[in-house]
Amino acid sequence: MGCKFRSLILALSIASLAPISATAQETVLVNGVEATRVVIGPAISPLAKIIKTGLRDDYYGAKSGTRAWKNAQSLYYFYGARNFEPLWLEGEGNDVSFSSKAQAVIDLFEKAEFEGLRPSDYLTDKLDINAAQNDPIRLAQVEVAFTDAAILYAKHAAGGRIAPSAVSSSITLRPTRVDLAKLRVDLVSADDPAALLQGMHPTHDEFLGLRAELVKRLAGPEIEQIIVPDGKLMKLGKSDKRMPILRERLGLELADPDSEFIYDQSAVDAVKDFQNSIGLIADGVVGPATVAALNGAQGASAEDIVANMERWRWMPKDLGDFHVFVNIPEYRLQVRKSGVVEHTTRVVVGKPKFKTPVFSDEIEHVVVNPYWNVPYSIATNELLPASGGNPGYFNARNYELLSGGKVINASSVDWANINPKNPPFRIRQRPGRNNALGTIKFLFPNQHSVYLHDTPSKSLFSRTYRAFSHGCVRVHNPLEFADALLRYEPSLNLAKIKGMMGSNEKWNNLSTHVPVHLAYFTLRIDTDGTVRSFGDVYGHHKKLLSLLKG
Repeated sequence: MGCKFRSLILALSIASLAPISATAQETVLVNGVEATRVVIGPAISPLAKIIKTGLRDDYYGAKSGTRAWKNAQSLYYFYGARNFEPLWLEGEGNDVSFSSKAQAVIDLFEKAEFEGLRPSDYLTDKLDINAAQNDPIRLAQVEVAFTDAAILYAKHAAGGRIAPSAVSSSITLRPTRVDLAKLRVDLVSADDPAALLQGMHPTHDEFLGLRAELVKRLAGPEIEQIIVPDGKLMKLGKSDKRMPILRERLGLELADPDSEFIYDQSAVDAVKDFQNSIGLIADGVVGPATVAALNGAQGASAEDIVANMERWRWMPKDLGDFHVFVNIPEYRLQVRKSGVVEHTTRVVVGKPKFKTPVFSDEIEHVVVNPYWNVPYSIATNELLPASGGNPGYFNARNYELLSGGKVINASSVDWANINPKNPPFRIRQRPGRNNALGTIKFLFPNQHSVYLHDTPSKSLFSRTYRAFSHGCVRVHNPLEFADALLRYEPSLNLAKIKGMMGSNEKWNNLSTHVPVHLAYFTLRIDTDGTVRSFGDVYGHHKKLLSLLKG
């Protein structure tokens, strides 16, 4: 019995340092001095007697003062106050059933699919109360299993089923962790445990929008989607076997049967209208981003919605009343205040080889006329091989070499004998018109060494596909972004930023740090309920779909 009830203790009170004994104690006067007396009720029913025996053995078997002893004591006192009766079961003999509270939780489990979860994860054979009738030991195991299921539901609801790092090492979000000790106490003391568990789900507007869309997919009539397959870029005059599907998707009629597979002007115009309607660059070219938008605009599949709901469970519960939100697959940045988008602009993100990481942090510094400290990987894999040992290469591109914190002359380096994989210097680019970071950068110190910044390569912002950087996020209109970012900053504004423009690096520390979220959502829900879909630029979505099915 000791092993069985050790699992009961672990299921109900692991990590609980604070005694739950308030309901098992009363204050009395002993010779005029207040004292606390522990109240332990008698175990009457067969099931209660089994529970008492197991809890008592674990309590008296633990070393006094240890964490295990405190946990066992807390449970023994708590159950003692309720005569060691179970929390989820009621009745006796061969007529034991789930309590009304437990039944409400079961109803929650049964509807888990509408929350993007799986009912089968919680409604397991271990909850088969009918098979345990008139068997106190098996009924006690049902009690334990029910608590396990409730705790698992809470974990999934609050923090998701899949660890972000299982999708990619570049995703370093920290999902909400359930306080197990507090949850166990709350579950057994709540008037409505089902409502407590329901409250574990995210409350972000977009999560709620996705949930509503999921309900439509699961409960409403099946929607026949017209899926345009991936393929090469579709441009005016080019032949493509996907044209009949594209015409059907856009509601176009075929004017000339001999041009069935030709991407003609009518298709270009229709695509431009569609691109304009959802905020894409209206170039009339059907590429990955447009294909994803075409397929998602009709309403994504239930699996796609569930995967994006899962990603919302990874996000901080509170994004910040005023924050910056970058959605990598969308190639877009937003500045939000109280749920309202105050500024938005295009961004360029990392190439698939140099993925922009997914994480949350706080913008702390704005640097004007920044130096670009060239990352080791770029220096050794790109710049040094390209230089061919020619010191003039660095001067021509406004680079300088530093050793021991001091600038050294590139001509003084013994280029013939340096190890290009371990150079005795580091490289940085001076502030200036062609600096890779442009005129301004926005820092949020992090383990990935990425940040938001300006860029001299403005032409990339006119493309629909914008994954070209080495991992940092390039901002299309950095000064407009700075103006929006500093709107509530008392010590810095755009006028001051412009006054700092020049050849010297200027650091500005924000008095109020601004939360920034580099996120990865392939589905977004507008306030009017419109579903917008974006390409899976790094394959994170595909990997998550696979893990969720596992």
